[in-house]
Parts: sequence; C-alpha cells; structure tokens
Amino acid sequence: MRLHSALSLLAIMALSRGGTPTVRGRPAIPVVQSNANVERAGVLRDSVLSVTLEATESRWYANGTARAPMSIPAFSVAGEPPRLPGPLVRAPAGRAIRFSIRNTLSKPLIFLVPAVAPGGTGSTPAVDSTIIAPGTVGTLTVHYGVAGNYLYRARIPGRSGAFFGFSGLLAGALVIDSAGPPPRARDRVFVIMQTPDSAFAACADTAARNPARECSDTRDVFTINGRSWPSTERVHANVGDSLHWRILNATHDVHPMHLHGFYYRVDRFQTLRRASEQPPAPGQMVVTQLMSPFSTMSMTWSPDRPGDWLFHCHFAIHLQPDSLSAAADDAYLRDMSGLVIGTIVNGRQGVVAAGEPASRHLRLVAEADGPSREERGRLESPDSVPAMHFVLEENGRRVEGGGDFSPELDLVRGEPVAITIVNHLALPTSIHWHGIEVEDSYMDGVPGFSGSGTRLTPAIAPGDSFVARFAPPRAGSFMYHAHVDDAREQVAGLEGALIVRAAGAPRSVDDHVVFLKGYQGMRRHPVEINGRADPDTIVLHAGRPARFRIMNLSTVNPSPQVWLTARRDSATVLSADSLLVSWRLIAKDGFDAADALRMPQRAMRVVADGETYDFEYTPQHPGALRLEFRSNNPQHVLVIRVPLRVDP
Repeated sequence: MRLHSALSLLAIMALSRGGTPTVRGRPAIPVVQSNANVERAGVLRDSVLSVTLEATESRWYANGTARAPMSIPAFSVAGEPPRLPGPLVRAPAGRAIRFSIRNTLSKPLIFLVPAVAPGGTGSTPAVDSTIIAPGTVGTLTVHYGVAGNYLYRARIPGRSGAFFGFSGLLAGALVIDSAGPPPRARDRVFVIMQTPDSAFAACADTAARNPARECSDTRDVFTINGRSWPSTERVHANVGDSLHWRILNATHDVHPMHLHGFYYRVDRFQTLRRASEQPPAPGQMVVTQLMSPFSTMSMTWSPDRPGDWLFHCHFAIHLQPDSLSAAADDAYLRDMSGLVIGTIVNGRQGVVAAGEPASRHLRLVAEADGPSREERGRLESPDSVPAMHFVLEENGRRVEGGGDFSPELDLVRGEPVAITIVNHLALPTSIHWHGIEVEDSYMDGVPGFSGSGTRLTPAIAPGDSFVARFAPPRAGSFMYHAHVDDAREQVAGLEGALIVRAAGAPRSVDDHVVFLKGYQGMRRHPVEINGRADPDTIVLHAGRPARFRIMNLSTVNPSPQVWLTARRDSATVLSADSLLVSWRLIAKDGFDAADALRMPQRAMRVVADGETYDFEYTPQHPGALRLEFRSNNPQHVLVIRVPLRVDP
C-alpha cells in the first residue's frame, strides 16, 4: 500500500511539472484531472478550429485519492493531463472544426460527433464518425452553421460502450456560439457524466440480453465537470447578476434538473427528439426541467436574493451515496452525492432582507409507523424503511396524512407563514419547499448548505424542531419534501402537495390534486396517487372546467407519461391511444403558461420527478375516463391509473 501511494504521488508530481511522467524510467499512467470547461482546446486560424486529442489509458480517482484509482480511457490535449470531461471544444458558428484524434489505446476507437447541417433545426439524431486503429491518428472535419450545444464522444467496440454511448471518460462539450459578439462573461458550461465501475463494463460486454438488468449490482459515479458533490464547483454571483449556463447531459439516463429558490428560463433545448419528449418551448420558465439522454440546454437565471442555493438532479437515486462516494463522516449514507452544484449569491452592500411577522402559524410533525433501527446502518431495501408521514396541526385541528403519505399544505399568496417542523423520528430530517421562492435561503431546507456564511440550516435532530418562515409570492402548484437522505425519507412518505391560492380564492370541487409517489414493485411503499395504490374515483361535471394539478415525486419513475383517455379499460401495455382527449396547459412548476402554450393539445405529457403541471379539461358529456401514468418507452407500460366519472 505504501509503494502504491508513493507511485501515485510521483505520477501526480510529474504531471504538475508538465511533460511525460515516468516511474523508474518507464511512462506512468497519467492521472485524470477535472475540467471546469473554461479553457478552450485547439487553435483557430483561417476560419478553421484545429483540435488535437489523445485517447489515453488513465487513472481516475473518482472520489479523492483516499480510495484506489480506476484504470479508464480518457481524452487529453497532447502534452497535458487527461480531462474529465474531455477538453472543451468551442467555436463561432460557420467555422470548420477539424478533429485530429490519436488512439494510444490497445483497441480500435470509434469517434463520434453530431451531424448538423447549416440551417438545421437543432435536433441531433445523426452522427459523423471515424474509426481509428490502435497507434494511429484519425481526422474528422465538421461544419456547424447554427449555434448550439453538442457533445463529442468515442467508444471502444463492445456492448458496454454501446450501452452508455461512449467508453470510459471519452466524452466532452462541443459548443457553437452565435456569430457576432463574444460569449457573455457568466456563460458557463457544465457536463453531466455517468461512469460505471469496471465490474459493469466487464459484465455488460458479456451480458446475454439487457446489460441494465443483468448488471444491476454494479455502481455508477455521477459527476458535473468531473466532480461529485460535495466536491463540485461553487459558483459565486451577486444579487442582480444574469447567469447563463449550458447543461449537457452526456449520459444514457434522464436527469430532472432542479433549481432551489428561483425560476430559470430555458433559452435553448436540444434533444434526440423522440416524439414523446415534448421539449420545453424557448423562453419557458421552470424550476425543474427534465433532460433526456444526450440532451443539452441553455438556461438563464438571475438571483434577486442573497444566500446559498442548490442546482441538482432531482432523481433521488442519483444523489444517493454508497461506500464508494460517501464522506468519511457519513456513516449512515444520508448526505447528498453526485449531480449537485452550489451557488453562493452575495447581497448588495447596505441592503438587508427583512421578512414580515407571520400571520399564520402551522406545525408539521414528522412521525413513523414503526422503529428505524439506526444501528443497522443504511436500510438498503425500500421495503425495510418504516412508513413515515407529516401530521399537520393548526389551531387545535389535526390533519393526518396516514401511512406513507403526508397531508396537502394550503397557503395563501403573500401571506407570511411560520411553519414549525417537529421531528418525532429516530432520524434527522428537514423540509425543502419545492418551487417556493423563499426570501431567506436559511429556510430552504438543505442542512449544512442553505443560509449564508456560518449561518447554515441545521438538520432537525430527533426530538428537536425548526421554524420555517416565508411568504409565498405566487399562487400555484408546488410540493414539500424531506431533504435529508432523500431517497429513503421521501419514499417513506415525508413529502406532500403544497398549494398556494390567491387571497379569497376558495378551493373548487373541480380542482384536483394528483400526487404520484412510491417505489414500483415494492410492497410497503408501492406506487401511489394521493396516498393510495388504488386511487379513488375523481368526479367531474359536464360543461365545467376541471383543473388537474399533477405532481411527481416518485422514487423510481423519473419520467412517466400521463394520459387522459376516454378508453373504458386500462391495458397493461399500450403502444398508442387514439382516444386521448384534449386539455389546455395552465401552468408549469407553478408559473403561469404563456398564451401561446395554452392552446388545446392531446392529453399526453411527461411529468418528471420534481415537476408539477396544471392542466384544464372541460368534459362535454357524462361518462367515464381514465387518468393513466405509463412508462416513457414504446411499450407504455401502465404504472397506475385514476378512474374518472363525469356527472351531468
């Protein structure tokens, strides 16, 4: 072990001095360094950007040098250390990009870039590619006439590379800027990557049919610009800054990307354009946006309040640490890991935020239906987690959620509220007010990060309490949920709907909350709607508009499709449905939809984990309908359904 550590140190020291590192006179395997995607690779001359890359077998310390490194291929610029993600390739639109790729690996390399013709739509279904034999150099020249965010990648022949879309760490950002002024100062590029351990690659290459199913006992490492939380970059900004981010999903998985405390504007979204994806309209305001495999997004947001704010994948399983990624002091694997970025926003000098005294006082009491044996460490199976829920108390009235479901929380726009969270569990907890623009980030509910400076939100210890104070600034459909040990406490039931209504606006009998939660295939915490695996019938009225507030916080259904259909049966597998009715989009994540998006459309929508959608539907005749949640694949397997009855 001492010899291994010494050799690692020698290699790292040689890399820091530049040149080719050696150990005992022989070339050492280079160590991968994270790439902040700030420095551009290549030389731009005579309208041609020439980029020279090397594919090299490398050593990667996935979560710090305290653990053994992984031997894995990565890209580098000649004479420099390999990078994760690969070197940033960035050029103005209309320039030619000439790639020169040297393959130092022992196997052939297939290098791929998107094929986008000048004036194209921005979708990227086709690729240009070249095959590079071991020890040789391959070239590929591409032209992009329109601005956009793309990915270049390479794979070694075999099933694992085909399954993930590239091999090892062989992927990087390819950004095409608009011709004209240079990029804005706060224009940042963030690349999401998912790297399996070596056991998965070995298993996938020999899998009989489905690598995802047959190799499920292996582990992935999720990174943003080569780092996993809590080691990811902290972005620093001031109140009033305009932040322009490019998010590139270089994985075969989906990632609902959620911003705490603020809305962000989706300026551009590029995807493989499956018909079911329904990408956001340019300029749409969201707090969570689903990113499908190999999609890219340009976004803008402007913080108007100081504090520490998170941007992260909302799929809780992608934040769940394991023995490879957990911090040394996280014995029970509760803290977040992976796809998380923290933004530190400084206030304007002399400006102090001040909240109004609360005019309404509530209590949310966290309770469990059974003991949680902390001494056993993390409970791996969701079926071994006891049912948990919040109880709502106000003015002597007690509202039970029951089992593994918490009651709906109804607030009034602009009305200051103080919510005391009381922890009767044997575990620490916290609440995040999902989509609410809280005035003070200390109330945002992320222990050890929310707040500012040394005033950081604590976890609520067993037997302790915390008072969250805020005044919701807009009416809409939101959620609240635990933000400690997310996958475990959310599936257990510490989550619920949060509805904000305008002052004096009572709830209508035609206003329906549809809250999806649970873990498909599990006995104790099955997929449920409003706390039931067999949902109650929703009653509509002919000729009267009904509002559906659809929310998803399910644990293993990150991107289901929701269908509103006039079919009288719920087929288990259904590739298409000709009896879908039409509805109108009212709001996304609590933000009212623009008039152009309120046109009648087929009642089919992907509602990702962490997203809320409001739709309006007016039935014309008495009868029966079904609101169905189905898997987002060609088979559209039924997950759960709600029966609807239309009365005269």
